[in-house]
Amino acid sequence: MKIKTVFLVLLFLFYNSASVYAANNDFPGRKKWFTIKTIEIQDLKKNFNKYHVIDARSHYEYKTLHIKDAINIPLHSKNFIRSIKELLKQDNKPLAFYCNGHTCFKSYKAAEKAQKNGIKNVVAFDAGVFDWAKAYPDQAVLLGKSPVDPARLISKKDLKKKLISPDRFVDLLAKSQAVLDIRDPQQRDEISLFPFNNEHVISMDKTVELKRFLSQVKKSSKPLLIYDEAGKQVRWLQYLLEDLGIKNYFFMKGGARAFFDYMQSH
Repeated sequence: MKIKTVFLVLLFLFYNSASVYAANNDFPGRKKWFTIKTIEIQDLKKNFNKYHVIDARSHYEYKTLHIKDAINIPLHSKNFIRSIKELLKQDNKPLAFYCNGHTCFKSYKAAEKAQKNGIKNVVAFDAGVFDWAKAYPDQAVLLGKSPVDPARLISKKDLKKKLISPDRFVDLLAKSQAVLDIRDPQQRDEISLFPFNNEHVISMDKTVELKRFLSQVKKSSKPLLIYDEAGKQVRWLQYLLEDLGIKNYFFMKGGARAFFDYMQSH
């Protein structure tokens, strides 16, 4: 009897350890931010109204796709802590931070920053907005509309099809209709990469101006070339491009940083 009991205990420990190992591999940030409590997707859905659900991403990412009724307080905002404290004055509920998903670490960083500033009862919903939109499309918002059609969520594979290397980007300049620089002003620092190739400079937060420009170039059969600072923000512009029916476009893989590296090596 004792041998059987010991065997069952060992078996339980084995499967429990295997489960934790698998979870840590699926969520690599949990190992580094092991002091940050996390909340699973089903638990957040069940207890949604008991939390202030906070989107720690940029305003543009939030406007493109977010959890319904979530509050956008960007991690890198100057007023990040002040905004949270003002929110807690209205209703002192626990905070659940989220970002894009499994390999996006802003949810942990936001929770950590809050804790370091004396704010307790915080968790990270590290499954992120994409898992949420797939599981609960009626509780998500895409380009201002809800419910979300999961088929409209752009996969990494779909994004990859539109990424081209800096040298390929340069090769296409002569054939393109225009080049679009969507870097933030502080990233641009007055440096234009392609001033003689019909380059247009429009930050992603200039939504009206961006839509107007894209509507104008939509009719052309020539490709539209687009780049950002590091190749990470273009994925959000892709939703608007697809929504407007624009198909002939390409993004520079790695953005302006990759272009500068390319120039230094040639």
